[in-house]
Amino acid sequence: MTQEAAALYVVPTPLGNLSDMTQRAIEVLRQVDWVAAEDTRHSAPLLKHFGVSARLLATHEHNEEAAAGQIIARLEAGESVALVSDAGTPAISDPGARLVARVRAAGFRVVPLPGPCAAITALSASGLLSPHFLFYGFLPAKTRQREEALRELADLPCALVFYEAPHRIVEMVASLAAVLGASRTLVVARELTKLFETIHVCPLGEAVDWLNADANRQRGEFVLIVSGAEPDKDAGDGERVLGLLLADGLPVKQAARLAHVITGAPKNALYARALELRAVAEAAEAPDALG
Repeated sequence: MTQEAAALYVVPTPLGNLSDMTQRAIEVLRQVDWVAAEDTRHSAPLLKHFGVSARLLATHEHNEEAAAGQIIARLEAGESVALVSDAGTPAISDPGARLVARVRAAGFRVVPLPGPCAAITALSASGLLSPHFLFYGFLPAKTRQREEALRELADLPCALVFYEAPHRIVEMVASLAAVLGASRTLVVARELTKLFETIHVCPLGEAVDWLNADANRQRGEFVLIVSGAEPDKDAGDGERVLGLLLADGLPVKQAARLAHVITGAPKNALYARALELRAVAEAAEAPDALG
């Protein structure tokens, strides 16, 4: 592998099973000058396991801005840096996005490597048939704010993907059932790729009882996937009215709100569809780039 000097490499690391480390990731980590790690104490044994001798630099949510300045200084000196999180792909519900933005703004290249991601791993084993999904990550910790956020997502027809910590998992699942309804399908994926990996599928209304039936089911890191909202019986009328309103030149947000008021179709779904229709219309009106 030929390494590009003065670049930031975004390097995914295993969720649990060390065999999931890619050969390219190992080669990059062995060749860079620095590894920016979310928790240096956590990453040091992993790097030692793969024979990585690069110097470590702590880059976590509390110091990311300051660390970005240090990393840019290293890049300006012609050195290369790899960014890793505790597990999975950096900047996906983990620190890293602010650093990446700063490095790009400073004119240096950011090189992403493919690799482990808990959300994608769980989706691949979910069996849900929705062709679309929305990755949300962590919902607010407090019940009121969490359920307010869920109400904004309730009408979306795509699968909803969340992360959750073990000490909040029961409260989180109770909120999902309360806001989204007991009949929606829930996929609980915990400890992915690890010894006690569990992937359980059930109606939302049964999920709290399932978690409470065995304390071990509440341990580990969780990915929760909820099936999308079923199409509303008024959805066809909603889209028809939405199209007419957009054709009359109404802004997307206003058209979605009025179509919701007129037909009762879900407002969030109408807004998402309005964005799609407007994008198609704008693309059709754009001049042909090939002349």
